[in-house]
Amino acid sequence: MELTIDRLTKHYKNKIAVDHISLTLHEGVYGLLGANGAGKTTLMRMLCGVLKPTNGEVKLDGIHASEEAYRDLLGYLPQDFGYYPEFTAFNFLMYMASLKGLTKMQAKAKVQELLEIVSLKEVAKKRIKTFSGGMKQRLGIAQALLNNPKLLILDEPTAGLDPKERVRFRNLISQLGANRIILLSTHIVSDIENIAATILVMKNGECIHNGSLEEVIKVIHNMVFECTVDQEMAERLMTSYPIINIRKDSTGTFIRCVADTKPCEQAVSVPATLEDLYLYYFSEEGTR
Repeated sequence: MELTIDRLTKHYKNKIAVDHISLTLHEGVYGLLGANGAGKTTLMRMLCGVLKPTNGEVKLDGIHASEEAYRDLLGYLPQDFGYYPEFTAFNFLMYMASLKGLTKMQAKAKVQELLEIVSLKEVAKKRIKTFSGGMKQRLGIAQALLNNPKLLILDEPTAGLDPKERVRFRNLISQLGANRIILLSTHIVSDIENIAATILVMKNGECIHNGSLEEVIKVIHNMVFECTVDQEMAERLMTSYPIINIRKDSTGTFIRCVADTKPCEQAVSVPATLEDLYLYYFSEEGTR
């Protein structure tokens, strides 16, 4: 299974939302990381055929994104997926299955299977309006899987979920990534860190990094520092560098920051994380 993205571009009147992105994806979970406005949703909407690119093309095993056969292989969970609050989970999935061309017999078997997979079997007959945010997101995943897609695209699937629901959701995605291509967009760094084998970092419409966690964070190797300083030095550092963490205690102000060189005498170099990289590129104080 191979998804080929070739020089994909989207222009609006005075803005380039996606700028000549070329990627080749295979089975596994890919994390698309970037700040709001980086172009993640625009890219995903083009991959789903919802939005027509200005230039470039997308193919899945040679099938163009504009073809019906491509959509048959696609599962999509948008940022705000539509559902009918008065429907039960079972009835909603049966309705969505009919729209995707499944027979009643096929739909019933598939819906029961997916309700089990997303841990909603016990509430299958309850109305969706009674569901928590996490339960709705799991229902969204189920509807995206009805046609057994080879390409699953998820736009901000864990936004607004509590920590317990996010862990459950991440575990589900990890299991699903064994035999399909999953592209997961988010600005929640821990979600990417925990489930994505490959991390794509977008900024200003461009894909600026593509690799494993270890490969991506090499960019800021030996650039992350920690120190405990007085208030005056803390304020100086906060106006000069991307700050990852700040905490006051009885000994002074603890600061973790990203800097090209040692930011102060007390600073000690520490191993970098994906969150450090994110702040390095996307913090207001230290954009790159």
